[in-house]
Amino acid sequence: MTFDRSIKIAPSILAADFANFGAECAAVEAKGADWIHVDVMDGQFVPNITFGPATCAAIRPHIKGVMDVHLMIAPVDPYIQAFADAGADVLTAHIEAGPHIHRTLQAIRGAGMKAGVALNPGTPAAAVEEVMDMVDLICVMTVNPGFGGQKFIDMTAKIKALRVMIGDRPVHIEIDGGVDPTTAPLVAKAGADVLVAGSAVFRGGSVGDPAPYGENIRNIRAAAEGVWT
Repeated sequence: MTFDRSIKIAPSILAADFANFGAECAAVEAKGADWIHVDVMDGQFVPNITFGPATCAAIRPHIKGVMDVHLMIAPVDPYIQAFADAGADVLTAHIEAGPHIHRTLQAIRGAGMKAGVALNPGTPAAAVEEVMDMVDLICVMTVNPGFGGQKFIDMTAKIKALRVMIGDRPVHIEIDGGVDPTTAPLVAKAGADVLVAGSAVFRGGSVGDPAPYGENIRNIRAAAEGVWT
């Protein structure tokens, strides 16, 4: 992964056809997706259960680009190596998922992955200040984690604060929750560069008819990039 601040669209497979994950990943990449976002949920840290390392390993051969794995689980540390072995490029943990986020980030990087930290809507930007030199990505949740299709929560003030804290460090700001062509410009203008979108990407399309995926991705990207033109 080479670092740049261009807008990247990361479709969340939480909104894909669960019976067709490999083909879905290939289809959205072919239609312009930059990253593939995998939401891992355990039913305890968040009120939903999705998938784990085995699913990541199964879809990895179908993904040409970045596999961005977002852990909404607690604890995180015992599973870091399993996700590394499954082929994750980026592994993101929530600050609240364990008592030692510094150690967790060390372990993620030690396993050869880029390290991400996620901030829930109620978690302040200042929570990452002491680990800013250990992260490659900060994921700002713009919904409460657990389910797709939720209403966007405005976190632009937090995004702006993080952008100032990051300075010239090579750290991505990722937005997860309620991203669509209406909200994408708000977060991009505030300083975000990785936009996770689930239903807004997969709506209207399928593996058999992937053209809507491309149109949806183009619309989100154009809306986000429009803030710079």
